[in-house]
Amino acid sequence: MWTRILSILSNKKVMLRLLFTLGILLAVRFLSYITIPLFDTDQITRFINSSGSFIAILNNFSGQALERFSILALGISPYITASIAIQLLQMVIPSFKEWSEQGETGKRRLNQVTRYIAVGLAFIQGFALILGISVNGSVFIPSIEASVITDFRFVFYIYMALVIAGGTAISIFFADLITKKGIGNGTSILIVAGIVTSLPSMWTTLWSKYIESPVNDTFLNYVWFILIILIYVGVLLGVVYMQAATRKIPVQYANRQGKSDSNIPMKINSSGVIPVIFAQTILSIPLTIVGLSGTTSSGGIVGWIQAIFGYQEPIGFILYVLLIVVFSFFYAFLMVNPNKIAENLSKGNAYIPGVRPGEDTKDYVAKLLFKITVIGTAYLVILAIMPILTSIVFGFNATEASVITLGGTSLLIIVGVAVQTTEQLETDAKQETYAGIFE
Repeated sequence: MWTRILSILSNKKVMLRLLFTLGILLAVRFLSYITIPLFDTDQITRFINSSGSFIAILNNFSGQALERFSILALGISPYITASIAIQLLQMVIPSFKEWSEQGETGKRRLNQVTRYIAVGLAFIQGFALILGISVNGSVFIPSIEASVITDFRFVFYIYMALVIAGGTAISIFFADLITKKGIGNGTSILIVAGIVTSLPSMWTTLWSKYIESPVNDTFLNYVWFILIILIYVGVLLGVVYMQAATRKIPVQYANRQGKSDSNIPMKINSSGVIPVIFAQTILSIPLTIVGLSGTTSSGGIVGWIQAIFGYQEPIGFILYVLLIVVFSFFYAFLMVNPNKIAENLSKGNAYIPGVRPGEDTKDYVAKLLFKITVIGTAYLVILAIMPILTSIVFGFNATEASVITLGGTSLLIIVGVAVQTTEQLETDAKQETYAGIFE
């Protein structure tokens, strides 16, 4: 371990890229504190506290920039949504599918379309947020409210939405800079940076609840505090293990003699965190719409929506689990296509020992992927429902439950990005530059 760290620290190029990445993150953090002019930030705070978890997810991914309603209020989140949409549209739109198979040229075209869609989504989401907040009160600061003409309010709403869209464009630009000149995937790094900023508040909330100012000053409070820390560490180690866990399919080549070390690695959790994000988004959209409408009643249609789509409720909880299962299998078979694997093996004059090439290989890979996905799905479900179960067991209120997350999407993203970034650092550190005839 220490050898790896020293090899990274001794590589000047890697260190410069690392410092460049840190500089970009500092710039993003600075911009996240620049609020949109004229906007009353107290209104967005009240709105987040009263809305569904989808808004809370956006706030978490943006590093609490949304609750400050800064120029980076939505951050990189619209770009993630656009990227997922483009991946799904490749199955429907022939030109997108064709571009995905054209190498770097097609990839650049898809990235350009993704950026346009992301900025458009940011404008729509920003305008919807402002409109929803305005239902429950004025979005303008008190000193400005009296001077704003009612007929021109929408002009100011559009202006604020354009600023938010511009902030998303800046976030995409910074993400591209990190990807090209920094360390790791820029989009993932910005998300993790936003999530990490919320971790200190988690530990301060725990310390305040059990140690600093407990309701009942007993020895049991210290036991609960230590137990929560142990659970968090255990979940963290489990996530690290599962993220690195792979099932290797041995591969042999017909034109090679003897044993071959080649294999096809298949991750236990090949779908990543996408199924959980999809499930949370689908369930949270109706709740968010209810919040945007300004309805405060918990009866009638509103109560019905809260019971079905709130995953803290029994029906919503079951629906939440089912959606994770469905999306896990769907995305796993989308990312790992057994038909393509069989075709690539045939083209490379390779085969899986004991399995005939062609249709038998496809069936073998599909069956193996199904078994692996069952394990990966169970792992995702457990990780996703842990924050809900722990909040019930430990008796967290709504505010505490939103801050203290044992498991969940955030931890999965942090570990996944950390593993990928560490691997890239090690790879870059091992590369040596040779001076030769080409220089």
